[in-house]
Amino acid sequence: MGKKGGSNRLKREAAPWFWPIHRKELHWALKPRPGPHPTRRCLPLTLIVREILGFAKTRREAKRIVSEGKITVDGKVRRDDLFPVGMMDVISIPEIEKHFRVLPCSDGLRLHPIGSEEAKFKLCRIEGKAVVKGGNIQLNMHDGRNLLIKVKDPQNPVEDVYNLFDTLKISLENQEILEHFKMAEGSFAIFTGGKNMGRYGNIISIERKAGSKKELSLVTIRDSNEETYQTTLNYVFVIGDEKPRISLPHVKEAL
Repeated sequence: MGKKGGSNRLKREAAPWFWPIHRKELHWALKPRPGPHPTRRCLPLTLIVREILGFAKTRREAKRIVSEGKITVDGKVRRDDLFPVGMMDVISIPEIEKHFRVLPCSDGLRLHPIGSEEAKFKLCRIEGKAVVKGGNIQLNMHDGRNLLIKVKDPQNPVEDVYNLFDTLKISLENQEILEHFKMAEGSFAIFTGGKNMGRYGNIISIERKAGSKKELSLVTIRDSNEETYQTTLNYVFVIGDEKPRISLPHVKEAL
């Protein structure tokens, strides 16, 4: 009888292109566990500890650091060295008081150093929305979490002000919604894919062609140098209203 289910191994040649590993030194690479981010858009914790931060030379050393609870992701201790870390996740190392936010760049994903106050919240993009029992609204975020919006009157849901591709600023301590940023002209956004990945600026137009899907709308941003860039809506992540709510690397560092 043949094996059922997916493989728990990953060849280095098939690993995501932005992983900082040598493709031909060894045959196998680490395969992230199933979790909040897909394999193609994440970094396993061991890769972060060993290759990016340089806290370990081997997987055994990195695995020990993680298993001892020295790394937290979004405020929670993660002891699985293959836990997938993805975009906008907050990585903290309490012992040395270091905090990082995972941001998109031209090389894929990067760890951007942030302060302790900024490490208390996270930005999440709304990927799905549904009406559940009692007329309440369930929001499905890009990192797998779900938020329930209580509605007093299902016939007049005044609390329903959230739309697909909007962004919520969420407290990592109690999961409360701190701010709401709409996908609209004037909002500050960063590109998460395409040839302009990592660029950021204010949205100046959102063009949707008749008969096409919303996520294929063409979004144009203007950066601080008055340069304009375009990509499709599914690659746009709003990170503020007129100004960003998170610290960002310099444009030259982001690209």
